[in-house]
Amino acid sequence: MEKAHKKLKVWQESMALAKLIYKTTNILPPSELYGLSSQLKRSAVSIPSNIAEGAARQGTKEAIQFYMIARGSLSEMDTQIELCRELDLISSSETQSIMDQISKVDSLLSGLIRYKRKAV
Repeated sequence: MEKAHKKLKVWQESMALAKLIYKTTNILPPSELYGLSSQLKRSAVSIPSNIAEGAARQGTKEAIQFYMIARGSLSEMDTQIELCRELDLISSSETQSIMDQISKVDSLLSGLIRYKRKAV
């Protein structure tokens, strides 16, 4: 039986974002292994994980809380990627690709939160 969260477009896109982040952290300098690389990976894993947990919750308010946590992790990631760009750790094209995916996930997540809030 397939879990409900796997059917959500926002979960699928957040998984794509996580894979993109993991590939990007491979090019960061070794000096960032316990810094930005580690933080980016935590954010990347947190987003689809919280979406999955929210989808598994019975109560709408509980679900929304997990979706909001995912949204917070998405904002953390946005900041971390911006810092990587400003420090010239990743190229502008890599930054743009990630930012495009962040925007896509943010839009889907915002829509899901709005939809769930109407049900409360």
